[in-house]
Amino acid sequence: MTFALEPLDPDDDRPPYEQVARSLGAAIRTRKLAPGEKLPSHKMLTDHFGFARATIQRALRDLEDEGLVVSRKGSGVFVRNRTERPAGLRPYVEQAFASKNVTIDFAGFSSETLHGALQEPLDKIRIGRLTPTSIRIRILVPDMDVPQAAPVRREDCADDARLRSRMHDIMVGYTRSISDAISELSHLGLVQESSVSVRVHSGTQFFKLYVINNEDAFFGYYPIRPNKVVAQGEAIDIFDLVGKDTILFHHSMNDGDSSSGAQQVEQARMWFDSIWETIARDADARVL
Repeated sequence: MTFALEPLDPDDDRPPYEQVARSLGAAIRTRKLAPGEKLPSHKMLTDHFGFARATIQRALRDLEDEGLVVSRKGSGVFVRNRTERPAGLRPYVEQAFASKNVTIDFAGFSSETLHGALQEPLDKIRIGRLTPTSIRIRILVPDMDVPQAAPVRREDCADDARLRSRMHDIMVGYTRSISDAISELSHLGLVQESSVSVRVHSGTQFFKLYVINNEDAFFGYYPIRPNKVVAQGEAIDIFDLVGKDTILFHHSMNDGDSSSGAQQVEQARMWFDSIWETIARDADARVL
């Protein structure tokens, strides 16, 4: 092979096809396999990984489903040319924790997706498979003590303090869980330095943004949908910001200094820092 693949972890208990997909995906994300480049043949991959052809085929299908590769009949499998595409967050978060110094900046309506994406890499730190030296996470969310454009009552689009209180409780649950998990790593001596900071702002957050290790940015819009929730014991029809329908688009510094992707990452970092350092304020003790 003409490029270095990330070695498989002998203690990895995931199915072989997932291990192969992760190794190839890491090569694509770090541009060891460049956009438009043809992947090695099935035989080469079978020989390299030591798994059956069916395992390699399953791994490639997963990469295609993730939007990282495209299969061209009679020609082979190629890395997608488009870098601004829907992307999965979890593999990039896990890859980020292979670095010595991990930084994650998140701006959104809640930190539910971030909380989910952190679980696997944090488990790997606990068992010694990942060994970062420092972890710094900054979370920027709207202040639910002030009226928001959404969620609001569906009948009159009016603000309702019960909805904001419900959202605040959800937000507290995820931010506190993230903070507790990161603090535990420090207390156990598994990470030398760690911090989780939460700040709030008065605006409604209509999009979510992740900046990972200052190298990758993920951006997606929250659509507003009708929903029914229970707040303080009463069912309420609302217009809600729905995170599960958010498609994330990926931009990377690895695209090159003058590329659109690199500029998107720079602008995302600039935007986040500008809000964090000016109109955002530290969340009160209820959030952490």
